[in-house]
Amino acid sequence: MKNIITILVLLAFSFGMEAQHAKSVILIYLDGGPSQTDTFDPKPGASRDISGNFKDPIQTNVPGIMISQKLPLLAKMADKYSLIRSMTHGIGGHETAHYAMITGDLSGGAIVYPSYGSAISYLKKDTYKGVLPPYISLVSANNRFNEGGFLGNDYKSFDTSGAPENAVFEVDGFVNKFVKPDMLKSRLDLLSGFEKSNQLFKNTVNSSLLDSLRQRNNELIVGKTAQVFDLSTESKEMCQRYGMTRVGQSCLEARKLVEAGVLFINVRTTGWDTHKSHFERMNIMLPELDKALSALLSDLDEKGLLDSTIVLCGGEFGRTPKVLWEAPWNGGRGHFSQAFSYLVAGGGFIPGKVIGATDKTGENITERKVYPCDLIGTVYLLLGIDPQGTLPHISEGKLALLPSLGKVNQSNGLLYELIDLKK
Repeated sequence: MKNIITILVLLAFSFGMEAQHAKSVILIYLDGGPSQTDTFDPKPGASRDISGNFKDPIQTNVPGIMISQKLPLLAKMADKYSLIRSMTHGIGGHETAHYAMITGDLSGGAIVYPSYGSAISYLKKDTYKGVLPPYISLVSANNRFNEGGFLGNDYKSFDTSGAPENAVFEVDGFVNKFVKPDMLKSRLDLLSGFEKSNQLFKNTVNSSLLDSLRQRNNELIVGKTAQVFDLSTESKEMCQRYGMTRVGQSCLEARKLVEAGVLFINVRTTGWDTHKSHFERMNIMLPELDKALSALLSDLDEKGLLDSTIVLCGGEFGRTPKVLWEAPWNGGRGHFSQAFSYLVAGGGFIPGKVIGATDKTGENITERKVYPCDLIGTVYLLLGIDPQGTLPHISEGKLALLPSLGKVNQSNGLLYELIDLKK
């Protein structure tokens, strides 16, 4: 059956048809590696060596699906998302695991591939009409490698910097709380006066090009586009709904960027590398994530945006199912890449499902391995991008968009179980 669907999809692309109609992607990236057993793949009845301090997972509103006791808001809306409990790549280092998860490349070759945010920016460049950059990271991209890869810096993410949870979200090149509107206007007027009175400037500058660039810059800095980064335009109730935290207000800003038409939004949250003090930190971080992610999904749904917006949540790998009680970890969890979890929602993903499974301790996959390129390729498919397409390399010519797709021990097929090809 899967082969038949694959053929149909390839035929659809050969005739220029899009299988799905997703327009934007929000990746909530839990940098450092979140514990799958403490989030989306709990083990009811497991010993304390597995469950640690979280021994009471809760039933969601979808019968048969349980998640962590620390995610009660998400438990009430499992009919809005699906879970992958069998992500794998077997890479234990942060840098290389991160590279695998955001490029899909497990080939081990010398070529540095672009992240899928960068690839989407490149492949959609002829149809993207937005003033804002097509790929934006809140508040920074993971700096472990150049996300543009061989596509170059033109397609890496724009990092906002700043702190959206502050009274003023200062965005690099867009918002500066120390430069008031009147001051900016006076500076622009002064510059304009200088240009008009300086004959040498008039003779040496392409005025039409300058006017075009300045018009675009003014729109970004003082026009309506700049208001996209102004969270004070949201009601106090809406801000509180997401939570007045970095992840909460970043998710709210991500929704505003979707409304502005941005293609790929990376919400990067750090602190998930919990070798020590794991449960103490999860007692803080999981409720923050629960509030932010549940608000994002419900808000997108209420605004009619969830069907056209893909939402992903996960990290570069998971954490050891067995708690490391011994010193020096004293109740931490180590890196674990053999089996971990991702949440997927919107944009054509069928909600309320679980694919993949791990054994009773969470250490081994027992059903349906999912590799990074399988997930990324499915995202491409939902965006109307051919997963078996190519990207241009300056010296190598055309290279596969996903070099690992279809390769043994690098791919196990796109997630047809989770998408509705009839949409």
